[in-house]
Amino acid sequence: MQTRFRRAVVKIGSNVLAGDGSGLDPAVMEGLVDQITTLHRSGMEIILVSSGAVASGRSIIRGTRKLDPVSARQLYSSVGQARLINRYCELFDKHGIVCGQVLTTKESLSTRDHYLNQMNCMTVMLENGVIPVINENDTISVTELMFTDNDELSGMVASMMNAECLVILSNVDGIYNGDPASPESEVITEIRRGENLSSYIGTGKSTFGRGGMLTKYRIASKVADEGIEVVIANGKTPGILVSVLGESQAGARCSRFLPSDKPISHVKKWIAHSDGFAKGRIHINEGAMKALTGDTASSLLPVGVVSVEGDFQKGDIVTIISPQGRQIGIGKVSAGSEKAAETAGQKGGRPLIHYDYLYIE
Repeated sequence: MQTRFRRAVVKIGSNVLAGDGSGLDPAVMEGLVDQITTLHRSGMEIILVSSGAVASGRSIIRGTRKLDPVSARQLYSSVGQARLINRYCELFDKHGIVCGQVLTTKESLSTRDHYLNQMNCMTVMLENGVIPVINENDTISVTELMFTDNDELSGMVASMMNAECLVILSNVDGIYNGDPASPESEVITEIRRGENLSSYIGTGKSTFGRGGMLTKYRIASKVADEGIEVVIANGKTPGILVSVLGESQAGARCSRFLPSDKPISHVKKWIAHSDGFAKGRIHINEGAMKALTGDTASSLLPVGVVSVEGDFQKGDIVTIISPQGRQIGIGKVSAGSEKAAETAGQKGGRPLIHYDYLYIE
């Protein structure tokens, strides 16, 4: 078969893999692995981000004493992750394909060196025909250092690995222009840059996962802005992966986020997904706001800074806050918080955040 992409990231949500509450759905897993095999043999590199460990573990361990949310997640994932990766290994083995497990944490991607090490690991796997199966290491994650869910992780991986497409498989066909349960609602098939559809999307979370459709929409919009096509589709639809990633796209019922054609550097891609690691906040004035959001590439100069929050060092990640109090960007600072506060509002001097290390949302 012919495909449109050289490399794609496929994220499979918990509600796709979970059966009737009794663990992983073997038929769904087998069907998805069969499709990934077809794409792999066509020459496409596939990186799989898979949820399901917690749902699997929860179905096995019953009648335990009441646990707090973090302890429960650590317990269930410790049991369920082994079963999840073993099942993937068995299914890929049937096709003569090798897969490998990559467990990560948000904290392990917080520095550029760790980020590049993770990228190198997956690059070596792909170069040797191994399909990476990635999941957050919930056994050692704690609440404040966790990804929002695997949607966030898959967006970072797609960006990190220079994927051409990210497919987010959920238990719905895409983003609807109304309540998905209403027969009058329809799937929005194409979403262009700048379109704001958040008013259509409910804030509810999935049964097994931590995220919801609003999280998927935000991640998809960010990744599409980085030049990567994003598809949200129903993972339980037979043949859906082959449909959305194949050249013909025949019968693909889904929502597609069309990618920006504006190039973005690899460093900026890392920074774009680093707001969770921010050590401080830089409040800017209207002049800096206009410069940073204009059509011309601009750095953040001290003269545009109103105030500084947090305790950060040179090289740390900070968020940039508009005069209206809204986060408009993320950047890597060239000075610590003390120096930044001293030079705030002053003309001249080196940029506090150089354009090469600045991502405007």
